[in-house]
Amino acid sequence: MIPCQRHLFDIPEDIAYFNCGYMSPLLKSSAEAGAAAISKKSAPWSIPQSDFFEGSMTARHLFAELINAKAKDIAIIPAASYGLAVAAKNLHVQKGEEILVLKDQFPSNIYCWQELCNEDGGHIKIVEPPENHDWTSAVIDQISDRTAIAALPHNLWTNGALLDLELIGKHLRKHGAKLVLDVTQSLGAMPLDVSKIKPDFLIDAAYKWLLGPYSIGFMYVAPEHQNGTPLEHNWINRHGSEDFSKLVDYQDDFQEGAIRFDMGQRANFTLMPMAIAALNQILRWGVDNIYATLSEKTKKIANSATELGLTSPPEQFRAGHFLGLNFQNNIPPSLIGDLVKDKIYLSARGNSLRITPHLHNNDADISRLMVSLKKHLTT
Repeated sequence: MIPCQRHLFDIPEDIAYFNCGYMSPLLKSSAEAGAAAISKKSAPWSIPQSDFFEGSMTARHLFAELINAKAKDIAIIPAASYGLAVAAKNLHVQKGEEILVLKDQFPSNIYCWQELCNEDGGHIKIVEPPENHDWTSAVIDQISDRTAIAALPHNLWTNGALLDLELIGKHLRKHGAKLVLDVTQSLGAMPLDVSKIKPDFLIDAAYKWLLGPYSIGFMYVAPEHQNGTPLEHNWINRHGSEDFSKLVDYQDDFQEGAIRFDMGQRANFTLMPMAIAALNQILRWGVDNIYATLSEKTKKIANSATELGLTSPPEQFRAGHFLGLNFQNNIPPSLIGDLVKDKIYLSARGNSLRITPHLHNNDADISRLMVSLKKHLTT
């Protein structure tokens, strides 16, 4: 268990922030790295050509360590939607084949597949919410020889409902189907091993559970897809781009591995140092330790919430870092605003009160949350 790490964040004592599923706070170390990077850009003569390459390679190594991959398997992307678009560009469906998605899945992991189906003649198959909360079985029950792709999260963005991706991946491979993951709502707080799950593409935006800045992210590309077609063509992804004097000797060949899928301006001299600082801290804590610690926090909140008549998915069917509290009827329309007045921050998604803490949250935050909920729900 990791003790409270609030000292590493710039969060006032009177703020109870339970909203990492919306956007994480920055670590002080990331903010300092960003400030130093802005100052450096003010003096561009201090930026050597090597900076175009070294920061992104460092980030690649760190992200690869997080998911048990190799650095060459990692591409730098600006957003989850960008990575998903790359995956859709490099995968295909035949007429009559299906792409599996979850009911109420995040839209960025829907639109690109709708477009692919429109182009290739496939269709979207929606997995409906199971009454028993077992999303893993619900997905597996829908896999067949017609399944071409399953586009899934590790946990549902609304209430944290959990999927066993290793088991789902095994079933997909039996039918020759591909697996594309958007793990923006889990990676960094929940362990994941691509050598066990074997996804074809894995996409993650950095601004939530990776504790990073907005507009940067990472994509794992399985080796069998690393000769695919990038979404854009830019100078830095081509062979020999390190030699600025020969950039006009245009190259057909790309850099090795997933680097061909990198976004333009991947070096991003401001955001990249911030992302690196955050990844280093996550690896120092250890994702297993983060997950165990956050699981205890959400379990404590879930147990207390039952006294207010609020329910949540059974513990074995939800991600430990992510809690959705459900109301018998609808969420009171004024509740989120009332909580904000008490300086308590979380989200409403569907009929779930979404509570997504991190290591900055302490016991005082949890007590304040429960007192405020009781006040606003029982008066």
